[in-house]
Amino acid sequence: MTQAPATPRRAHRRHDREIIALALPAFGSLVAEPLFVMVDSAVIGHLGTPQLAGLGVAAPLLTTAVSVFVFLAYATTAAVARRVGAGDLAAAIRQGMDGIWLALLLGAAVIAAVLPTAPWLVEAFGASGTAAPYATTYLRISSLGIPAMLVVLAATGVLRGLQDTKTPLYVAIGGFSANVVLNIGLVYGAGLGIAGSAWGTVIAQCAMAAAYLTVVIRGARRNGASLRPDTAGIRACARAGTPLLIRTLSLRAVLMIATAVAARLGDAEIAAHQIVLTFWSLLAFALDAIAIAGQAIIGRYLGAGDREGAEAACRRMVQWGIASGLVLGVLVALARPLFIPLFTADPAVRGPLMTTLLVVALTQPVSGIVFILDGVLMGAGDGPYLAGAMVLTLALFTPVALAVPALGGGLAALWWAMALMMTVRMLTLWLRTRSGRWIVTGASR
Repeated sequence: MTQAPATPRRAHRRHDREIIALALPAFGSLVAEPLFVMVDSAVIGHLGTPQLAGLGVAAPLLTTAVSVFVFLAYATTAAVARRVGAGDLAAAIRQGMDGIWLALLLGAAVIAAVLPTAPWLVEAFGASGTAAPYATTYLRISSLGIPAMLVVLAATGVLRGLQDTKTPLYVAIGGFSANVVLNIGLVYGAGLGIAGSAWGTVIAQCAMAAAYLTVVIRGARRNGASLRPDTAGIRACARAGTPLLIRTLSLRAVLMIATAVAARLGDAEIAAHQIVLTFWSLLAFALDAIAIAGQAIIGRYLGAGDREGAEAACRRMVQWGIASGLVLGVLVALARPLFIPLFTADPAVRGPLMTTLLVVALTQPVSGIVFILDGVLMGAGDGPYLAGAMVLTLALFTPVALAVPALGGGLAALWWAMALMMTVRMLTLWLRTRSGRWIVTGASR
């Protein structure tokens, strides 16, 4: 007796269960990451204004130094998921180990660059004479944890590729909890001040890296995968990650240009911009969780040679992206009067904030599509196209954003330029997925 083919509704339910199982833990681990900086801010804030100002300079530098290497997670997820789909777990873990070795090499290079240049970097970012010593201290100590942070990125990609997003969530919760205890104990108990906060974060990050490595090494031994560094494999990981690095740098450039333009609009506008950017980033975490599920699912389908399954999963995830964007947009639009007073009592800031958040709310469905398709193409290993599309987007966004002050526009106009940027991204990603050229099946692209 032959089995009846799956109905569209049954297929949707299967995809939905898979998306939820991967996306919910991924969202938890994504939200846990920025909480490290929040804990440091809360603890250091009670030491004094100069210390907090020092953190305000050092933390963005560290965040940038790590975030540009996020390709370690994205590229590894796609490569590992393909091999999982092909049924070769040993090769999947071997691919992940190459990414981890690359993370260690890059981390060592970043330490070698940051330690001697820390005072210059702090000065270049405009730290005051009273804040600069604290910023330099925090930056130098915290840079020692960068290799661990990059290992966490790569190992997270390994586990996501293995369709496991729960372990990263547990490790993130454990790391966050350890960071809280260590910060309080070293800053106040041991009296180390801002240096204690930096050391607490480094220790927590190293513990997270150790936990990940334990899981990956056990998997390697269980499946007979080698743990030794492979020069060819490391070079292959670097080649696969380079386009995603270009994409990430282009996106960071967009955010930096937007901030620079907002600063030219006035103090009230830049203050409101920072609040809006915080909310935009928080909304991005929710949408990025579905995109991470997309990376793992699409990579697995393509590795298994299932073209139709990959296309069906892509369509369903786009529907999820649109629905999530609509829900988030409605929540932001309705809740604006409630949460704006929590951030500022200045009417000069509240005015542009209220209008600009409405722009963000209206564009959330577009953002939902962008994040999902971005994740789909990453899962397919389509990095070169993503790099080219993001460079094109940056080229179109830059003159529009720079024209905002010249034309007398305010913060809302700047964020309409951001909306244009997201629309361009949506169109370039949609054209690519519609073409079908991203679909390359097999254990490697």
